Amino acid sequence: MRKYFILSLLILCGFVFTAWIQVFNEYDPVPIPPSAQRLGGDPQKGYEYLTTGDYVKGGVPYSSFVMGLGKDKRNLLQRDGKNENLPFAYTAVTASNGEILVAPNCLQCHAEVFNGELILGLGNTSIDFTQNDKMNIKNLKTLESWLKLTAPKKYQAAKSFIEVAKAIGNNLQTDVQGVNAADRLAALLVAHRDPVTFKWNDTAQLDIPGEVIPTDVPAWWLLKKKHAMFYNGFGRGDFGKFLGASNLLTVVDTSESAEVDSHMPDLLAYIYSLQPPKYPGPIDGQLATAGEKVFINNCSKCHGTYGEGGQFPNLLIPAAVIQTDSMLSKSNYSNPQFVAWFNKSWFTQGSHPARLEPFDGYLAQPLDGIWATAPYLHNGSVPTLEALLNSDLRPAYWSRNFDKPEYNYDQLGWVYKKQEQPGKNVYNTHKTGYGNYGHSFGDRLTPEERKAVLEYLKKL
Repeated sequence: MRKYFILSLLILCGFVFTAWIQVFNEYDPVPIPPSAQRLGGDPQKGYEYLTTGDYVKGGVPYSSFVMGLGKDKRNLLQRDGKNENLPFAYTAVTASNGEILVAPNCLQCHAEVFNGELILGLGNTSIDFTQNDKMNIKNLKTLESWLKLTAPKKYQAAKSFIEVAKAIGNNLQTDVQGVNAADRLAALLVAHRDPVTFKWNDTAQLDIPGEVIPTDVPAWWLLKKKHAMFYNGFGRGDFGKFLGASNLLTVVDTSESAEVDSHMPDLLAYIYSLQPPKYPGPIDGQLATAGEKVFINNCSKCHGTYGEGGQFPNLLIPAAVIQTDSMLSKSNYSNPQFVAWFNKSWFTQGSHPARLEPFDGYLAQPLDGIWATAPYLHNGSVPTLEALLNSDLRPAYWSRNFDKPEYNYDQLGWVYKKQEQPGKNVYNTHKTGYGNYGHSFGDRLTPEERKAVLEYLKKL
């Protein structure tokens, strides 16, 4: 009898130990192992391909674009030829029949004008995915009808882009300007394409969820430190394959994708060469030194250390720990059809494959240049760094001026207006995917410590 009692006790202890391990793992950060990348590319060639290349090979006729939006006289990229008159986020490309088209480029999302200066690699937090977008479905249908009647050759050149835009355009809207629908765009494109051939289907082949989950755009200069791409860290393997995925907008087949992919080592070399902008104002050195000590004791375990000998740990933080809005990371599990599409697609083939590995949580980001990357959290729900470190200051409803953006050098973020209730062009943190909760670790600090940490972050 005693033998059976001891055996039962051991079994019970085993169950308790297993349960304890499961609870521990739920709260334990997960290191991301490094992935081999195609290094040795030419940064200058990468820059040229980024700003003038035809990785998106479709668009609207050049004449129609200029007629509708006018010529951009700023020429912020100092390009020549047809590109001289285009905004930096668009590129003139030549269609197979010789017509000149205007295609969107990567700088739609990965560049921002800050204090009058174009900063390449800074996430675009002014982009508009609301119904106010100038290139909406109504305008595209009008353009399509006009081209069919007056310029059939131009129509044939632009046809594939117009067809794709009509199929997905009504499913891209966000609730407020400034957040990005990139994840939604990717889902829509793969839903209409065969994973092996990339052939386009007019009807979606995968179920598309009803809600658009917003995201912010991480700064490109952080990528050199990361072992995985995207806020949830599920982009593993070759980064070039993910960078080249913009070609899915108008790709004809995988031979075209392979040609675009051949430029990715150069593009990655350019991205790796980017440095964060330096803080333009004065920095209190004594206060920043005090802030560095607070940062190392309270923040460096997840976000790493900086300066000479600095190291970035590449940790995935479980949702149970970070406690931020989980809709972005959870969408990988609630919509596994998109992960499955990618993981059996052309992107996983060849000598440098990529893959998606979902995780219930988020990658703790490097903080280089963080002062310039407002708003904060993965969904852009917190307008300033001051509010990120003190959750009591986070507004439930807020808005900012996109026509004349102004930076707050005291709070480190955009000047914003707190609103009392939701409304048009108001960031509503109570909506699904837009929550501003979590990452409340700064609440443990004293006001003096938070002030010191803010001063230190100006140096990164």
